Amino acid sequence: MELGDIFSYEGPLATCFPGFEKRDGQEAMAEAIVLALACGGQDADASETPGSNVVVIEAETGIGKTLAYLIPAVLSGKKVVISTATLNLQDQIIEKDIPLVEKILEESVAAVCVKGRENYLCLYRWYQYHSNPQLSLIENPNIEKIDTWLKSTRVGDRAELGWLGEKSSFWSKISARSSQCLGSDCPEGSGCFVTRLRKRAGAAQLLIVNHHLFFSDLALRKNGYGELLPRYEAVVFDEAHHIENVASTFFGKSFSQYQLLDLLGDIEQQCKLDLPPESIDKLLSILSGVKRRIDSFTDIFPSKIGRFHLQSFIKEFSDEAWQDSVGLLLKSIVRLADTLSDYGKYSENWNVYIKRAEELEAGLKDLALGSGEGEEDYVRWFERRERAILISATPIEVAPSLIENLYSNVDTCILTSATLSSAGSFSYLQRRLGLGDSTSFFKFNSPFDYKKRSLFYIPESEFPEPADDNYPIHLGERILEILYMSQGRALVLCTSFRGMNDIAEVLQEKLDYTVLVQGRESRNSLLAKFREETHSVLVAVASFWEGVDVVGDSLSCVVIDKLPFEVPSDPVLNARIERIKADGGNPFFSFQVPRAVLTLRQGVGRLMRSASDCGVVAIMDVRLFKKGYGKTFLKSLPSSRVSRELDEIDYFFRSMDKQVGQEMGS
Repeated sequence: MELGDIFSYEGPLATCFPGFEKRDGQEAMAEAIVLALACGGQDADASETPGSNVVVIEAETGIGKTLAYLIPAVLSGKKVVISTATLNLQDQIIEKDIPLVEKILEESVAAVCVKGRENYLCLYRWYQYHSNPQLSLIENPNIEKIDTWLKSTRVGDRAELGWLGEKSSFWSKISARSSQCLGSDCPEGSGCFVTRLRKRAGAAQLLIVNHHLFFSDLALRKNGYGELLPRYEAVVFDEAHHIENVASTFFGKSFSQYQLLDLLGDIEQQCKLDLPPESIDKLLSILSGVKRRIDSFTDIFPSKIGRFHLQSFIKEFSDEAWQDSVGLLLKSIVRLADTLSDYGKYSENWNVYIKRAEELEAGLKDLALGSGEGEEDYVRWFERRERAILISATPIEVAPSLIENLYSNVDTCILTSATLSSAGSFSYLQRRLGLGDSTSFFKFNSPFDYKKRSLFYIPESEFPEPADDNYPIHLGERILEILYMSQGRALVLCTSFRGMNDIAEVLQEKLDYTVLVQGRESRNSLLAKFREETHSVLVAVASFWEGVDVVGDSLSCVVIDKLPFEVPSDPVLNARIERIKADGGNPFFSFQVPRAVLTLRQGVGRLMRSASDCGVVAIMDVRLFKKGYGKTFLKSLPSSRVSRELDEIDYFFRSMDKQVGQEMGS
């Protein structure tokens, strides 16, 4: 079947959608991907010509990019990895989009969804947990539910357990974490869900993964520790604007006290199952000593929550005192590993714990004391959380690792998202991801009628800038006015938790509509209520800037408190800014502005999710007109009409409500 036939008005795609409207951008995107997959591996060596086998496609909202890459991937006959930003999108592709592709192409598609090991149940750990005699003293309804589930599940994926909370401590006791795996020595190996998954993945044509799993696999290959995924010929990154951040995590290193406490907890549980009483007492005493060393180590860090430069802290604390504190913790881990070597005769688990202890000791030593080799390419930092300390080393540039480990090892690499360009230029993405001039770039604009169906509002020049002391008061009052005009039906996106809480407080006190606030319920619960209660308002930050897909009247207004510039004091961001300065560049215009533009575009994209949607985007930041860089932001936004008159919002809603009523009546 020809590609043009599939996307035509008489084609199989049209028969699947009543009222089908042909999208030229969707077909053009599919054609570009067909060509890329066909030519993969025929161009110059990607390691010598970075980007020669890479295609970058910006497909704005409404293009239908998922089908535009899935159909060519299936038709290519190649083994293709589809990497998404979230588990939810993975599930959507495998449960909704793949069946649709099968219907369109009239053929079955060998596709497998592959998630991180921790998403699957470990049969060995489950039977160990189930047989624990102490459980009979505790009423645990989860046990019966899991027993019932295991009789029907084929894959052992926790996503099938709708009743299990996202942060369930119960699941962590029975999941198939790599740190707990006994490998070929596992007595439940024949029924292992992860082993079965790998076999299915090896035979499948399409592997549906997420970015975290993909780059975890890439990092393992880079370090010579094996692989998580079978060999593939091409990869498609959906939501590719996340690649630099995710790659930074997996090409870096980290050590958390949680990792060590988790090991101690596993050892404590195992010793009560395996060891004689006298050995248990000895080991528990050593575990107690390690815990005290952990507490002493974490207590030396400042109590302020946040991320900070490690080197600056060590300098203030004194290098000698730092070496002593780290050394004491390292000695306690080494002593623990030595003690565990006496218990290998009881079960294979003890060898796994020894390996984990040795890896943690090596990781802490490398991060805390530094190896010296390649140090200038990493920024070392620590994060103080409410109950934990995390120490990390993050590469300042991920481009070299992407060139060496990704582009040079795959025939075709396709990056797609609704937001990859800034003011129509891909230069920011090209620099950050190490793409050469031979990279192919495509941009397909949204087919939605933004000019007729949306209005962008920016306050008048007299409105205070975000740095003004009077800004929070004026912001709350103005948002309140806008939300009465929109009759609720709004998503208020904030750039900080403090700003979110301040706005939520004002709205809850003075607004007559239901106000939903991020963090007070689960994300899914908040979105469900927001969809169902048409005139509600959802106030949120961070992750709600993207991935919120609310079609229809419930989301008719998006309010953004200010331009989403990141805090430059963040150690990773700061190191990258300093590197650009050292190379003679201007980090504000070449790095900070483009990053803020991409985030703003994601937020704005929450408004129109279908051709029939309409509404107002209010960006409460006058710097869009007062500062020179404001033009870059404005040029990056959809072609809506822009107004600085508050009354026009009221007029717009009255007109659109009337128009929508007429459309529904016809």
